Formats: sequence, C-alpha cells, structure tokens
Amino acid sequence: MDMKQRMHANLPYKAWLDGLSEERAECKRKIYEFNNCHPDDRGKMDKILRSLLGKTGDTIHIEQPFHCDYGSNIEVGDNFYANYNLVILDVGKVKIGNNVMLAPNVAIYTAGHPIHYIPRNTGYEYGIDITIGDNVWIGGNVVITPGVKVGNGVVIGAGSVVTKDIPDNCIAAGNPARVIREITDEDKHYYFKKRRFDVDDYLADDEIDWSKI
Repeated sequence: MDMKQRMHANLPYKAWLDGLSEERAECKRKIYEFNNCHPDDRGKMDKILRSLLGKTGDTIHIEQPFHCDYGSNIEVGDNFYANYNLVILDVGKVKIGNNVMLAPNVAIYTAGHPIHYIPRNTGYEYGIDITIGDNVWIGGNVVITPGVKVGNGVVIGAGSVVTKDIPDNCIAAGNPARVIREITDEDKHYYFKKRRFDVDDYLADDEIDWSKI
C-alpha cells in the first residue's frame, strides 16, 4: 500500500508522501477561499463546502472560520450546523449524521502520533475514524479524540474531552467525558435546566432551515 492507502486504512503513514502534501495544499486553498467569502455570499460558501467535503446532506451551514486537513474525508448529513472555529483533522474518516449542531470551538481530531518519541520522530502518524450519530448537540470547546463513536440523540457538555464512545440518548460531560444521565421524554418540556417552555410550538415537527439563519 502507498501512504494514502495506509492513511485511509487507519494504519501508520507519513503525511508528506504519495501526493498527500498536494491534497492538503489544495484543501488549504479552498478553505482560504471559504473563510474569506463575504458573509452575504451564502451561495458561494455553500458551493465551496460541497466541493470540499466528501459528502453533504440537504442543508449545511458552517460559520467562518473553518479548518480541516483534506475535506474529502468528512461526511455530514442533513441539517448540519457548525458555529465559529470548527477544526476537523480528517486524516481518518469523519462521519456526521443528520440534525447535528456544533457550538463554537469544537475540535474533532482523528489524527494522532505515537506515544514513544523514537517512532514519532521518524514522522509516522495515524488517523482513526470518528463517527457522530443523528440529532446530536456538541457544546463549545469540546474535543473529540481518535476512534470515538458518539451515539444518536447525545448532548455533550461544553469543555468536554471525549476519549471513549458515548451511547445513544444521554448527556455526557467532563474531562475525560463520562455519561451524566439518560435523556428522557420529560426533557422535551424544558429549554434550560428546570425552565419550562412558555410557547406552544416547541413540539412542532418543523425543522430549522439553517440556510436562512
């Protein structure tokens, strides 16, 4: 296998060989163009993102600035929203489901380096795939580390460092992140802690159109 094939197989590889440097350079050019778009030019930003990412759903909105390594290794579903300063090191594959919201300064790192300095100094690194399920909200300044799977319906509290898989329908927080509790049907009646909704349409089936926000 060449180094690109090794990277895609989650095996140790060297990042400057077999065309990988050129791919990252092309990604940087597209990212530069995206990050320097006028904020009113939503159409251009959407076009750049769809040419950059490996797969996109119906609606995708990423606030500037955004940074990634390759772009082609990132897949996002329908109704994806990311706030400012999203960083994705997509050496491994990053698969994100439908209706996922990311707060500011979220970092998704598939990339890593050997613990021992001798192999690390040879330039070998690795990327292990990360998967994020449907209907997930990830709070500000969260770091997700290589190999993690975040389940469906999960909320991850701000400032967490996620080093292990998170099961479906729960709240996780901390460093390292741990499950705090399960999310229940009763939670849908509250917008913050014990503050109940004071409107009547909070259970409507309508979904946000992030392209209009």
